Amino acid sequence: MPTTTSPWGKAPDILAAAGIDDDPSFYGDFTGEAERAALTVPLLVKAAWAANDADAFAEIFTENGSELIGDDQINGREQIRSYMTEGFAGVFRGSQVIGWPLHVAFLDDEVALLVTGGGVLMAGDTALAPERELRSTWVIVKEAAGRLRLVSHQSSPIRG
Repeated sequence: MPTTTSPWGKAPDILAAAGIDDDPSFYGDFTGEAERAALTVPLLVKAAWAANDADAFAEIFTENGSELIGDDQINGREQIRSYMTEGFAGVFRGSQVIGWPLHVAFLDDEVALLVTGGGVLMAGDTALAPERELRSTWVIVKEAAGRLRLVSHQSSPIRG
């Protein structure tokens, strides 16, 4: 019986192309191949952040992508790169992001909307501080099977 690949690609292949091991436990109840493919975007962000790699982080976004971190709205891939370069050299040095999927919706054949829970573990943190717990919304576009980009990412604090 022939197998078909999701038009969104296969999660293990997308992650392998970025040098990242797949983590099947991350996907939770979202087991569809397209869902798992879309959920690679937060995993790519997590890996770029853990490496404090502003270039890898920025390249996940579309050219005109947007990122809301705290009260800072950053527009465009190059501004995102600059902001994260400064952040990884300063306040975010040695930090990590953690997260888990809460909702996956495909708005059409080329756009996915994700909602995740999670937060930022600052350098030295062993647990997520309540004031750093976040809900995030992700708008992802499929450029081609296995080639996904982040159009918009917004994180909102759960408390305060």
